[in-house]
Amino acid sequence: MKMNKLLVALPLSLAMLVPTAALADSHGSSHSESAQTAEMGTATPAAELRIALDTVLTEHAFLAIETMRKGADGAEDFDQASAALLANSDDLTAAVSSVYGEEGGAAFQEIWNSHIGYFVDYVVATGEGDQAAKDAALAELEEYKVEQAEFFDTATEGNLPAAAVKEGLDVHVNQLITIFDQYVAGDFEPAYAGEREAIQHMSMFAESLSIAITTQFPDKFEGTNPDTPAIDLRAQLNYTFTEHAGLAVMAMQDGADGAESFDQAAGALLANADDLSAAVGSVYGEEAGAQFAEIWGSHIGYFVDYVKATDAGDEEAKAQAKEDLDGYIVEQAALLDAATEGRVPADALEEGLTTHVSQLLGSFDAYAAGDYETAYSEMRAAYAHMTMPAAGLSAAITDQFPEQFGGKEMPDKMPATGLGGAEGAGTIPYLWIFAGLMLAALTTTMALRARKQ
Repeated sequence: MKMNKLLVALPLSLAMLVPTAALADSHGSSHSESAQTAEMGTATPAAELRIALDTVLTEHAFLAIETMRKGADGAEDFDQASAALLANSDDLTAAVSSVYGEEGGAAFQEIWNSHIGYFVDYVVATGEGDQAAKDAALAELEEYKVEQAEFFDTATEGNLPAAAVKEGLDVHVNQLITIFDQYVAGDFEPAYAGEREAIQHMSMFAESLSIAITTQFPDKFEGTNPDTPAIDLRAQLNYTFTEHAGLAVMAMQDGADGAESFDQAAGALLANADDLSAAVGSVYGEEAGAQFAEIWGSHIGYFVDYVKATDAGDEEAKAQAKEDLDGYIVEQAALLDAATEGRVPADALEEGLTTHVSQLLGSFDAYAAGDYETAYSEMRAAYAHMTMPAAGLSAAITDQFPEQFGGKEMPDKMPATGLGGAEGAGTIPYLWIFAGLMLAALTTTMALRARKQ
């Protein structure tokens, strides 16, 4: 479909998407001033745009996969999972509308929601063993990709070219279909590994879309650039922390259900933890990384203890798991306070971690009680909440190691590079950024996720 080019009337209303707030303390005027420069800032207008898009788009991939999985299982909470996915779509539509007007938002929502419907058609057809219906759903998805790519090309006035968007949507659709087929076939390990890749891929799209919008409307974003090393760091932490919340909730649900895929779901959650621990170690050294891994891993174990106690109806064991989580909160906050030299204060971290733990337990308790609406509402709140530690930690690190985070000028024009960022210079994965803070030898030990150009 062809959409008339729309002029922007309002800046992107980030409040419509997710709250983002840095937890880092000012730690003195010199630190504060350095963190607020255009080159170093992790909280510029362009940064907030990119992070908001990163959160809502990665959540889309996560919720789409989990909803399709619930459909395959004939789960009681399929309707509530679907509602959460559509609520995520509403958030994204509100953002598009605030940039391109109500007409643009309505056009976007019609196209975007169609592909959600085609995924559902594919799930239903799979359950019924109807190959013709599966083929029809795949054909509809092919048409969707062309239409969606054309929308973004037109809306961004060519800053996000249709051919590039189409290439990225090919990857997105293929990932979700492949993951679903693997799950149905009982091939859980690649299915959960694929889920993590699909989440990361949508983080790349958020980067490209934020570059297109800020290039198109520089005045609305005070000429700031969403593609700097400091913002790359925040974005990579953002999708990893939010992914933790989503994977933790679903692993706990699988544990409660005695799902066949529980081991693989837990494996994905632990792989996410390994990424975070490796990153901390590459900044602060192996000893700090090992400490972080031990403490962070402990709270995952305490959640598992809580799930087991709930299943056994053991109130005493549930109380002990909660007590252990309280101890974890204090220990984790103290470690990050010390590592960042007070830039992420322990008291603020304790408050944030308390919220995180309460949200995950609240979502699980509601799920166990059959209150699925509350369970998914709490899950989405937990996903959004994890943007805050990502904001705080990235601000602290860039303030602590300013020489490592120079800025990048805004590009003169958008490259034709799919959904993976700037051509020839894409966003540096966060493990690479962190490794640069250590000896050069560390770079040979870090596994880098390749950026598709």
